[in-house]
Amino acid sequence: MKVVIVGGVAGGATAAARIRRLDERAEIVVFERSGFISYANCGLPYYIGGIIQDPEDLTLQTPESFYARFRIQMKVHHEVTAVHPDRKTVSVKNLETGTVFEESYDKLLLSPGAKPVWPNLPGMDSDKLFTLRTVEDTFRIREFIDGKAPGSAVMVGGGFIGLEVAENLRELGMDVTIVQRPRQLMSPFDADMASFIHAEARRHGVRLALGYSVEGFADTDGGIDVLLKDHVPLHADLVILAIGVTPEATLAKDAGLALGIKGSILVNDRMETSVPDIYAVGDAVQVKHYVTAEDALIALAGPANKQGRIAADNICGGDSRYLGSQGSSVIKVFDMTAAATGINETNARKAGLDVDTVILSPMSHAGYYPGGRLMTMKVVFEKETFRLLGAQIVGYGGVDKRIDVLATAIHAGLKATQLKDLDLAYAPPYSSAKDPVNMAGFMIDNISRGLKQWHLEDAARLPRDGSVTLLDTRTVGEYRRGHIDGFKNIPVDELRERIGELEAGKPVYVICQSGLRSYIAVRILEGCGFEAYNFAGGFRFYDAVMNDRALVEAAMSCGMDK
Repeated sequence: MKVVIVGGVAGGATAAARIRRLDERAEIVVFERSGFISYANCGLPYYIGGIIQDPEDLTLQTPESFYARFRIQMKVHHEVTAVHPDRKTVSVKNLETGTVFEESYDKLLLSPGAKPVWPNLPGMDSDKLFTLRTVEDTFRIREFIDGKAPGSAVMVGGGFIGLEVAENLRELGMDVTIVQRPRQLMSPFDADMASFIHAEARRHGVRLALGYSVEGFADTDGGIDVLLKDHVPLHADLVILAIGVTPEATLAKDAGLALGIKGSILVNDRMETSVPDIYAVGDAVQVKHYVTAEDALIALAGPANKQGRIAADNICGGDSRYLGSQGSSVIKVFDMTAAATGINETNARKAGLDVDTVILSPMSHAGYYPGGRLMTMKVVFEKETFRLLGAQIVGYGGVDKRIDVLATAIHAGLKATQLKDLDLAYAPPYSSAKDPVNMAGFMIDNISRGLKQWHLEDAARLPRDGSVTLLDTRTVGEYRRGHIDGFKNIPVDELRERIGELEAGKPVYVICQSGLRSYIAVRILEGCGFEAYNFAGGFRFYDAVMNDRALVEAAMSCGMDK
């Protein structure tokens, strides 16, 4: 059996190695148009910032090491220009010599990846404008930085790459601005949770220009201008474009393979395309979202690796199936960690799901052990069934551990109420006896038993005409330092003695700093015959989100983020 693989990196290189492990006699040829067949593309921003100093550390395998270990022909600087399913060959161009030839196959695997979005805007030919997708891109940016010593940069796009590069450029001492049309960074997060990411970026000196449309670029004697709609240009020494990627599916389209959303390659759960003996994996393929079962494009290394293994199994006569992508992700944002899995509240509602959320601010480990830091968790679930749909966490320690537990729970089909039953490891330096994941489960279990909540979006709609009681149960000092207009302050420890100050028969909407004291107050009020609602998130959460919204609004109305 002869297998030809188009593209290396996560999907193609993984498949090649797996095929060899399953079939010692197979002839395996990999064509990669870049000079690198297996590299740590997630580490590219950290090479730009100097965290990773040796470029060889980015290379996981070389053509020579791959051949020595697996006897696989890795042909770099070879571009496959056409696929001919009728005669089971591919056309290949040697980019070093210009030679063009055809290579036959019994099985073909397409792993072309995705390409950066390159919009049709004025000034795109500037030598001060870069994208970041490949090792070569990284070297070009690093060479520009080393040679020109730029003092300022604009990142166009605030996703994973945009935020990671912005951090690394800031660590190099540059003035950095992130500009993009959406009014929040990191779309896997709901806007309320993204506010914590914004705050961390601002705290480290990154300026945010959210809600602005880029209309082009113009070279100047002193650098490059980013032209904005209805606003003065942003000036910088270099610009890096990171506004997303699109599937690299030209080969598949030209060969007549069926395509999916946004021109992606359509595959089944065996990673088979619409043409026999042709498989496809990675960022170029359409997948099913594991939570919603809807068609999706999820460009992450983890899914690409799994798909490569599954395709290899099936090429070798097995029957492996891809269950779908869940979108689990984690990112370092200066000192903060932000992570997400499943779907967020925004996308759940767009999908027509009736959802609720809990928001909590637990410590990363036992409060009495030194070094604990707060994290903010948001867990999304379906109202009637309590099906666990997704989670987002931002914090400074233990975030990755909790998101992986929640990702596993979603994959296993646990209900959100069952999070309370998980038996998770505990020692004071690492967790609390009631782990944050357990705490989320306790809160959702309370809701399943009738506990009522109110949410941030309800705050402005709450009547101030006396028809309801608005109650802040924090201390007098906390209340004086900031509160929501219209809320009466009765500290929770005084509530039983002062219950007569509340008018019977009126619903009571309760808030505290994190949600715990207000929950206790709700239980007291319910025990005294009141209808009571607990605020999801606490005043700390409310204050962070509202401050962020105010900064974004101010930046849009009178100038850039400070």
